[in-house]
Amino acid sequence: MIDTGALQGLTQKIRDIPDFPQKGIVFKDITPLLHDARSFKLAVDAMAQPYQHSSIDLVVGIEARGFIMGAALAYILDAGLIPLRKPGKLPFETHRMSYTLEYGSAELEIHRDAIQPGQRVILVDDLLATGGTMRASVDLVRTLAAEIIGVSFLVELSFLEGRKRLQDCQVTSLLTY
Repeated sequence: MIDTGALQGLTQKIRDIPDFPQKGIVFKDITPLLHDARSFKLAVDAMAQPYQHSSIDLVVGIEARGFIMGAALAYILDAGLIPLRKPGKLPFETHRMSYTLEYGSAELEIHRDAIQPGQRVILVDDLLATGGTMRASVDLVRTLAAEIIGVSFLVELSFLEGRKRLQDCQVTSLLTY
């Protein structure tokens, strides 16, 4: 069982960077948490816990910090790792999805052969803000007929209500602001 007091201590390992990537945004920098081996292990173990007995086939990590958490979760869950990338980064045939962010728009791609119909997947990213990136990711993964078991975040900014855009998914987040 994960110590909830220790989990609360993880919030001290996340620093705020005001006005990044643009004025008015307070960026949650997870690099101090990643730098501290004990905190990183605790976070990954806690994020994996809800899926330990779910027979996950694949973990889908969203560019870029979702790759970090996703790779660690895939290892713990004995699952494969699928990267969702920005356009032009994957070398094979892809599916693409466009979406809006709180400060612009973006696109993600996945290899067309990355997921077989019915495979059990979780999607992972570092942060849930408005939910636009994860909403597009879920929709993109569904084009490949995956069974989405859940979506997982290290951090959730609850005041931005991103969870509302994911009501059709089981959402877990480790730290909530």
